[in-house]
Amino acid sequence: MEETKGVVKHLLLAKFKDDVTPEKIEELIKDYANLVNLIPPMKAFHWGTDVSAENLHQGFTHVFESTFESTEGVAEYVAHPAHVEFANRFLSAVEKLVVIDYKPIS
Repeated sequence: MEETKGVVKHLLLAKFKDDVTPEKIEELIKDYANLVNLIPPMKAFHWGTDVSAENLHQGFTHVFESTFESTEGVAEYVAHPAHVEFANRFLSAVEKLVVIDYKPIS
């Protein structure tokens, strides 16, 4: 059985729809970042945009990384009403996304 305790990173890659304004994207990012204040298992949030010279981004423009203390924390986050409400708004603004949860190995 895989260990469920220990830091888990929740990585989301997104490509926003062409008709979503920069102001709307900024609002969504602000609301995403605020989830760390509303959902206790979410310990940290970072984001950025693609700056790679390799051009392998496959259209994804934004990267969002959240940190949790366990896989149970990720499950609690996913089910939390604040996340559900935010996710519905966020998903309506994205053309495509990828989500990966992983345990960092150092």
